[in-house]
Amino acid sequence: MILLCDPRVAAVPGADDGEPLIDLRQVPELRLDGRAADAAAAYARLRKGVVDRLLTAQNALPDGLHLLVIEGYRPYQAQLDIFTGYHDELRRSHPEWSPERVYEETTKFVSPVEVAPHSTGGAVDLTLCTGDGTELDMGTAVDATPEASRNACFTAAPTISAVARRHRRILVGALTGAGLVNYPTEWWHWSYGDRYWALLTGAPHTRYGPV
Repeated sequence: MILLCDPRVAAVPGADDGEPLIDLRQVPELRLDGRAADAAAAYARLRKGVVDRLLTAQNALPDGLHLLVIEGYRPYQAQLDIFTGYHDELRRSHPEWSPERVYEETTKFVSPVEVAPHSTGGAVDLTLCTGDGTELDMGTAVDATPEASRNACFTAAPTISAVARRHRRILVGALTGAGLVNYPTEWWHWSYGDRYWALLTGAPHTRYGPV
């Protein structure tokens, strides 16, 4: 499992092709949830290439199922606040852990700002829902921490139910087929064009840099 703290992620050469951020509120084919909404509506924005791939993934889903987007673009300061908050929480909860372990465990749930996929507009948190908006059982809630879920938030977690495992396979199949990559400690987190995507796919550089 490659974590976002892996030096190979930061070593990927950065580039940005200038692709615009698209407001998902103007894309009726994709469903957008408001739980992560912010005053500037950053949560609703994604790079055009990601939106195109989500539309492809949506079309690959079984009849009656839909992607439900929770959060897209996340500004630098918001990313830093989340990272710092979870890092401090783990440090207080586990005084026996070394600083290195606290940092590594933090990155299982939130990316260091230097390589953060969300801050490029290339990452999206999402789940599956039915036509009436009912969310499918995915084994954990979106944004469940490894600590709270006992690692059930890991995409390949063996401890979730057969139903949740089937739903995750549907999500993985559609999004992988559309060209996105998953962060394996968060079943809901997918990206394209960022450093993590470039490392996993062998791309020579990123398509998107920080916005």
